[in-house]
This record gives sequence, C-alpha cells and structure tokens, in this order.
Amino acid sequence: MSEPSFTVTFLVDQTPQQAFDAITNPRGWWSEEIVGSTDKAGEEFLYHFEDRHRCRIRVTELVPGQKVSWFVVDNYFSFIEDKTEWNGTTISFDISEQDGKTQVRFTHVGLTPEYECYDACSYAWGNYVTGSLRSLIATGEGQPNRKAASAEEALASGRT
Repeated sequence: MSEPSFTVTFLVDQTPQQAFDAITNPRGWWSEEIVGSTDKAGEEFLYHFEDRHRCRIRVTELVPGQKVSWFVVDNYFSFIEDKTEWNGTTISFDISEQDGKTQVRFTHVGLTPEYECYDACSYAWGNYVTGSLRSLIATGEGQPNRKAASAEEALASGRT
C-alpha cells in the first residue's frame, strides 16, 4: 500500500485571487532562475538549482482563485540513485476560503516516503511553500533561490 503524497496547508488573510497570483509567480517564491511561462495552461517552464536539481514542468490547470496544477515532465537529481524520481508526478495547489481566510493546500502527488529524495524534498517544499510562498502572498516578498550572478556581476561587486 502506497503512502499518502506530501501535503502542507496554510492560511493567509489575503484573497484567493492574491494567493493564485503568487502561486503562478514561482520566480517570486521558488527560484528567480525559472525560465518559461508559468501562468498559461499547456506551457512549460524549467527550474534548476545549482547542479543538484533540474526539472521541466508543464502547467496543466489554472482556475483563477481556486487551483493550480503542474505536471513534472522531466526531472534530474544529482544526489540520489534514481535521478528521475519526480518524473510523472503532479504538483497541485488548491485554494479555498476557510473561516474568512484563504487556505492554500499544496500537494506533490506521488512524492511519498518511499522516494529516496522524500526527506530532502519534503523539507525543501515545506520551506518554499509554508515559508517563501506564504510570505509572498502575505507581504509581497518571498525568499526564492536567487539568480546566480554572472562572472561580470561577481567581479563588479567584489564577490570573487
């Protein structure tokens, strides 16, 4: 019997539409280096974090103020044996009103404790979703992975 998929839920004072708008802006809460369209169904975007993780995700469902779903088309992890562990999984955000607040329920369907990356991935999703995304919705400021500085930018800022 399969374990349940990874899920976290949080409440904010903002509207369901504000939550939806933040979710569809993963550059504001997940990574500034996301490339591609994140707010049109059928479109795909690319995510990467250093040489450790990269994936191609298709936006499969957008219902303003209610739901966002992504399908992981292709995935690569450098730190586990099965490099493609997320392939074919679905990432969903369900948005609803709850006692005068907005509830966001995040589920990575298929990310279960059987996965080798479960501990690292669930920890990361918890930080991104209940930390950075929640902050983006509530304050307008998330804590995404920052865009890597080019060599020229690093030289100019003295970070070499």
